[in-house]
Amino acid sequence: MKVFQIGAAGGVGRRLAELLTARGDEVSGMHRSPEQADTVRASGATPVTGDLIEDSAEELAAKFAGHDAVVFSAGAHGTGMDKTTLIDGRGLEKAADAAVRAGVRRFVLVSVFPDALRDQAPSEGFEHYMKVKKTADVYLTSTGLDWLIVRPGTLLDEPGTGRVTAGWAVEYGDVPRDNVAAFIDAALHEPALSRVIVELTSGDTPVADTVAQLATSATPRRTA
Repeated sequence: MKVFQIGAAGGVGRRLAELLTARGDEVSGMHRSPEQADTVRASGATPVTGDLIEDSAEELAAKFAGHDAVVFSAGAHGTGMDKTTLIDGRGLEKAADAAVRAGVRRFVLVSVFPDALRDQAPSEGFEHYMKVKKTADVYLTSTGLDWLIVRPGTLLDEPGTGRVTAGWAVEYGDVPRDNVAAFIDAALHEPALSRVIVELTSGDTPVADTVAQLATSATPRRTA
């Protein structure tokens, strides 16, 4: 599979690129700043210069051309509400539109768990982030793409276990970025996980088994 990553230099993105290239996939990793090129290259992906804010849907489509899937794990990461709107919101919309233009059907979006950080004091910036992410999810589901939305719990940098809990609705919890990447690596290659939203946390079930179980339960949903 030829995969185009948006957010390739990020915590989930670079881990995912390592897994994808290890299985033999060809990965193109979009980056904005020159120093990120080395990070993308070190993960096994081919660096592609691009700017999610400045590039038009047409320009993104030209970059996507020839790929089989797009994985979107980019984010503003607390750099301000304006950047959140432009990257997590409008950026996702442009990327989805670009995938349609380029004929790239498979599109995986790393979103956010609805209960994320609800035990902390609310802030205007975080509430804006949650609203933008929800709107982005809705936009993607309105397209004709073969989409998959993954909503991980609070992301951790500790080593992954390769075991998760995943489903259409699960209790909120933490999850290492390693496990998120492992789940997307497997789910991206499972055709039955199409046009579904999956919530993901740490758990006791091996990733491969979890994806197989979800695929089995998703099949009737697609043919109903």
